[in-house]
Amino acid sequence: MEYYISTDKDKLDIPKIHQQVKSTYWGGYRTLELTTTTIESCLCFGLYTQNGEQIGFARVLTDKVVFAYLMDVLVFEPYKGKGLGKMLVKHILEHPDIKNVFTVALKTKDAHGLYAPLGFSKVGDSEMWMALDKAKYD
Repeated sequence: MEYYISTDKDKLDIPKIHQQVKSTYWGGYRTLELTTTTIESCLCFGLYTQNGEQIGFARVLTDKVVFAYLMDVLVFEPYKGKGLGKMLVKHILEHPDIKNVFTVALKTKDAHGLYAPLGFSKVGDSEMWMALDKAKYD
């Protein structure tokens, strides 16, 4: 089965995204209104089957130059474990608004193995913060 990724917010299944976010360790407190506000405020990526069913989601808050914060990276059941999360993150990192950003950061409790092969490293002694840092410092 083939998949595609779109940044068209009109395609997003917001109730489905909200249900998925609510089931995570990081989003249990979010109301539908809060989820909707996060979507309105970010560059969003929907992952879909060829027939248009949404099966994944991620969002990025960015200034498009210095910093981008990758959040809510989700692949919905039963599509987990097929490499789609990695495909989604790689696509995001190649997006024109993200690919030249100097620092892309994220927080994760349990997906370090997904992000490390894509160039992300732990930040300091944090258990959760990771970053892909291309900034040059004197």
